[in-house]
Amino acid sequence: MSDVSTIDRRAALDWASPQAKKRIRRRYAADRRLQAYGIIAIGLAVGLLGILVTSLVATGAPAFLQTKVNLEIYVDPSKVDPKDPAKGNFRAIVRDALFAQVPAPETDKQKTEVTKILTSDAAYIVRDYVLAHPETIGQRITIPIAVSDPFDQLYKGVIPREVEALNWTQERTFDRLQNRGVVVTHDGKAYLKLDAYIDPAKVESGDFTGIAHESLRAYLPDVSGTEMFGMLADDAPDAIKGRVETDPGVVGKTIQVELPVSEPYQTLAKGETPMVLNQRFSPEQIEAFDALVAKGLVSSPFNWELFLNADSRFPERAGLAGAITGSFYALLVCFLLSFPIGISAAVYLEEFAPKNRLTDLIEVNINNLAAVPSVVFGLLGLAVFLGFFGLPRSAPLVGGMVLSLMTLPTIIIATRAALKAVPPSIREAALGIGASKHQVILHHVLPLAMPGILTGTIIGMAQALGETAPLLLIGMNAFIPSVESMGVLEPATALPTQIFSWADSPERGFVSRTSAAILVLLGFLVMMNMAAVALRHMFERKW
Repeated sequence: MSDVSTIDRRAALDWASPQAKKRIRRRYAADRRLQAYGIIAIGLAVGLLGILVTSLVATGAPAFLQTKVNLEIYVDPSKVDPKDPAKGNFRAIVRDALFAQVPAPETDKQKTEVTKILTSDAAYIVRDYVLAHPETIGQRITIPIAVSDPFDQLYKGVIPREVEALNWTQERTFDRLQNRGVVVTHDGKAYLKLDAYIDPAKVESGDFTGIAHESLRAYLPDVSGTEMFGMLADDAPDAIKGRVETDPGVVGKTIQVELPVSEPYQTLAKGETPMVLNQRFSPEQIEAFDALVAKGLVSSPFNWELFLNADSRFPERAGLAGAITGSFYALLVCFLLSFPIGISAAVYLEEFAPKNRLTDLIEVNINNLAAVPSVVFGLLGLAVFLGFFGLPRSAPLVGGMVLSLMTLPTIIIATRAALKAVPPSIREAALGIGASKHQVILHHVLPLAMPGILTGTIIGMAQALGETAPLLLIGMNAFIPSVESMGVLEPATALPTQIFSWADSPERGFVSRTSAAILVLLGFLVMMNMAAVALRHMFERKW
């Protein structure tokens, strides 16, 4: 019996048998499929990340350039008091300098339109320069002044100078008339050949426009009047009036008339796309801006104001200085609170706390807190720090305290992992030469665990930098026009909340600035993570 079982077992373990080779092929095939799944997953992740970064760069790149006009300005002493330059009429000074470079506007309305080429802060830019350089009063100076957002977008090619005059519905309606043979062309001009009833009542009241509209409505009963009547040229009723005056006998009859179509439809009838000037610009503005470009006064240098200016209602003047400052103060408060508290808690739990149900419960809750949504911490800060303690709303102090609550679990977990990584022989050697428990921890274990602690801290701070929901709940999205008065207890904003505010703005210029702010935030996050990796490699020790 034993001989038989031994033979069967040898047969089953025969790697050269067809069955064994088949099983091996299946295992190898499964390995290849698993590798293929991993490669596909990595490729998909990298592809999606590439799409995200590419779209952000494509959208945000225009914000890193700012269109400016190098305007030569005469600081007229009659408009600026040398004793008190702040009270000067800088708006008139800027207007005179601009009108000296462009075709002279004729009416006050045209003058107002042309001055809108420059940013609304142009007068304040000149005022600040003169205040900083009072010796320029009575002299000619050249100052680069940002243009308003529409012309900034125009110069960068983001928005077009001309747009299509007709929408898709209007073009389809005209195609319907062409398909019915109603559109005819004579001497290069298009007409609508319509059957018109010459209503005696309308003829008597002189309502030839009504006759033209009624005749067109008979061909397009399902089209609204706004889209339909815009096809007719302004002189279309005159064609019916002239016909009646030539032959009064047509009154009360249905006759065939040819009514001229309006200019956009004349272009459409030729098979071309009718274009009109973008409604964001007036002809006077385009003429003046083209004159500035032709003189070489317009350029697009790097937009340092994106980093040096605070927020503004005007996209061309809005910057991230206030948001960066607010984030710095909030992270400073977060670090000063979470770093010592987190390390102390981790050291106690790992080195001193007894292993019982209470410490097990604390450890479980710390691990659970790391997975709590950030909005919950925002609600906690709103109820406790603002509602109960009455701390100032929108202040970086409150923002930093809320962010420290979020960061503490990450720091505690990372610190405990770093402490566990220190070999027990270090502790035993220190204790063997007479060191006390706290001396072992402070002088030996913590220095060796510090690379892992710093890595976890930086990663936690990077996570806090990108949080938006808790800061919105405590109101840390204030409008900050200047950074000089910012402090830990003053209203402030942060990079994530600034991005949220810009994304909600209706002005087109804030679209590119939103993407640019996201790129700046990602840049800070990448640098913080690179610092964490560098610290780990610099101080890491292998046992």
